[in-house]
Amino acid sequence: MLTHEETVSSPEGSGVDGHIYVSVEMSRSKWVIGLQSPLADKIAIHTFGCGDVDALLALIKRMRAKVEAARNNSPAVKVCFEAGYEGFWLQRRLGALGMQVTVINPASLLVDRRAKRAKTDRIDARGMVRALMAFARGEHQVLGEVRVPTVEQDDARRTLRERQRLVKERTAHTNRIKGLLKTQGIMDFDPRAAEAASRLDDLVTGDGRHLGSCLRREIVRELERLSLVMEQLTRVEAERDAVVERGRQQEGLSANHDRDAAMIAILNRLKGIGTNDASILVREAFWRSFRNRRELGGWSGLAPSPWASGSVSRDQGITKAGPPMLRAQMIQITWRWLLWQPGSDLARWFRKRTEGAAGRMRRIMVVALARKLLVALWRYATTGAVPNGAIVT
Repeated sequence: MLTHEETVSSPEGSGVDGHIYVSVEMSRSKWVIGLQSPLADKIAIHTFGCGDVDALLALIKRMRAKVEAARNNSPAVKVCFEAGYEGFWLQRRLGALGMQVTVINPASLLVDRRAKRAKTDRIDARGMVRALMAFARGEHQVLGEVRVPTVEQDDARRTLRERQRLVKERTAHTNRIKGLLKTQGIMDFDPRAAEAASRLDDLVTGDGRHLGSCLRREIVRELERLSLVMEQLTRVEAERDAVVERGRQQEGLSANHDRDAAMIAILNRLKGIGTNDASILVREAFWRSFRNRRELGGWSGLAPSPWASGSVSRDQGITKAGPPMLRAQMIQITWRWLLWQPGSDLARWFRKRTEGAAGRMRRIMVVALARKLLVALWRYATTGAVPNGAIVT
């Protein structure tokens, strides 16, 4: 239901190109819609209930009818919203209706740098409309566009992300049980062992007692939750491994019906690259179309972030712009690469630059190596170019 409507002044907003520009500022309670039409020099602000896409479509339909009647042509509708917890369903629904939808990286929008700046949903909605209009004119630096995965690609990522959560839950339950027993002086209990529950009756505390009844029941319940998590984790990993087997049965990327599965299987052939490593690389990164290594490095957040002004020049470290899960996994992959691929050019590059170094310098250099390794693995997965000196099993 339409709950509020007003018009605000916007000297920058002018629909001179004949298109309709729409921004959707989403929150848990409402949607604030910014709309710029070629019939006015002002951005109209509308407020709908959260998720009321029917009201949004009705608003766009009314505005298109007005423009068609006034100008005797059918305007294009360009919509934008920020990527967030709402996912990409709105982009798919509006895109299916012929609208041009841009999903914006929220961190890419320019904001006032004053310490105290006004911020409301209406201000954000107007700002997105202006950014979208500039983007449509070819000023691509005004916002960062998120590449939307297909429904199948988005669904395939669920397995890895579910596994990540289950691993954290398994660790939490395990540490909780060990912590409870540690308060009683019991240090050698393995909660993940198959006979863990049956061993509780035999445990003796550090002061020679059996476990208290309340504590024992609490640990039993923790073990039951741990057992369920481990069972689910086994099933999820079996689904993940089935994708690799399917990819191995495919021949060649060009005729492959599941290109992502083939890339996972190809990466898994490299010594030191496990199934989970390959799956994360493909599902989180390599499904995207990168134009070159610089674009991949910048997207991953592993690229350096310089700061230079006048005579002052310093390095701010990596940008950390990409998915945290990918960066963390790449650091792990890089350390394993040094162990399992010592004869590769990348490993030799690292040893040459860290010879005699230890601690912080090695940690800094391993991030640089992670960026180089990510590019090398991307080239191998997409073109088949094996990293120099690497072992393929």
